[in-house]
Amino acid sequence: MNRREFVSWVGLGWIASSLPVAIAACSSQPSASTTPSTGASQLPPPPATTNAIAIGEAADLDKAGFIKGQAGDKPVVAVKVKDKIIAVNPTCTHKGCVVDWKADQQKFVCPCHGATYAADGSEPTKPAGKPLATYAVKVEGGKVLVET
Repeated sequence: MNRREFVSWVGLGWIASSLPVAIAACSSQPSASTTPSTGASQLPPPPATTNAIAIGEAADLDKAGFIKGQAGDKPVVAVKVKDKIIAVNPTCTHKGCVVDWKADQQKFVCPCHGATYAADGSEPTKPAGKPLATYAVKVEGGKVLVET
């Protein structure tokens, strides 16, 4: 094989290996990741996932006005105030004591130092400086579900 034949074969090999790329680049199918008019991303929405955990029965919530439970490793208290259900982490933001729900006062009270929180966990009084953590809550099938 002389040099001219060798170069011809190398050139032919390069063209053959480039052919699939050229065909893909010239295809008329639009890309799945962009819209033709705007170029904006067309990613599919993420799957609907939920981490809802049942913490008690809705009937118990209606009777007592509150439910204490666990959502995984987190303590949860769900209270019913004016037909609205609110779920909070009852750990006081000052020293970590577990606050008590006082239905007559419609607020949470810390037994360690007397700090109070509104029913939705907000409006802490001193010495607590931050509101209680809250969770999304819903009722399905007679169960009170908290989303962590």
